[in-house]
Amino acid sequence: MKIRHYLIIIVFLFFSVTSEGQTPGRDIALVLENLFEGILNTKEDQEKLRINDSIRLIIGAYAESDTVFIHNFTNIRYLGQITSPDSQLKILTWNLFLRNSPNRYFCYFIRKGEKKVPKRVFVLTGQNRDEPVRTDITYSANDWYGALYYAVQPFRVDRKVNYILLGFDYGNLLISRKIIDVLCFTPEGEIVLGKDCFIREQEVKFREVLEYSPEGVVSLRLHNRRLIIFDQLAVVKNSNDNDNGMEQYGASGLTFDGYKLKNGTWRFVPDIDIRNVNQGK
Repeated sequence: MKIRHYLIIIVFLFFSVTSEGQTPGRDIALVLENLFEGILNTKEDQEKLRINDSIRLIIGAYAESDTVFIHNFTNIRYLGQITSPDSQLKILTWNLFLRNSPNRYFCYFIRKGEKKVPKRVFVLTGQNRDEPVRTDITYSANDWYGALYYAVQPFRVDRKVNYILLGFDYGNLLISRKIIDVLCFTPEGEIVLGKDCFIREQEVKFREVLEYSPEGVVSLRLHNRRLIIFDQLAVVKNSNDNDNGMEQYGASGLTFDGYKLKNGTWRFVPDIDIRNVNQGK
């Protein structure tokens, strides 16, 4: 109870500071770092969840503050913080590993207000699921698949700004995933994840999902604002065979594929030579 009371005081002070236009102090960053370390050093899932509730309390206050777009926490290893190049979107993500239940993801999309439209904060929670992330549907804040986003880039479709997101999903013991997704906004200002703007051969997708063995390493990055590149996936066979045949997973290859933006559509490009800088122009 004392710890909870202490955190409530911290959050109250946080609101007081940010309402006056000042950036959060080092004490807030230190509290967050200690909380994340506490999760790592705790074995019991219920205690992990209680500590994570405190993290959510602080991050929620931070996301609503007036200084969120001009401040980043430093030296917090387990909190993802990225801001779009147009400075209109900030994303905060982290994940929670549990021993006896699926791992969980937490994400805050913060959209800067403009003119008479106030700032919006969207809070998403997800967890590892047995079913794969689908490429033929959109997701909302209510059924988010869960990922850690590490790159964001705006692009326009029909004069509307959308955002390319690059994310990572630990999946399970057999599969990890890298995800290329699109964040859109409805006319009412709600978020939608996924858009039918990826074309790979004859298939139209709402996102690209790269699945591979957790033992491998697959790179996925924005080469520039019009080109996304990733390792070309080779097919390997899982050593855990079963009566239904050999399961197959993607692994990092030696060449690169990608998606190139043209007229609002991301088109698949195989066998990219990244030494040729003109490839991305």
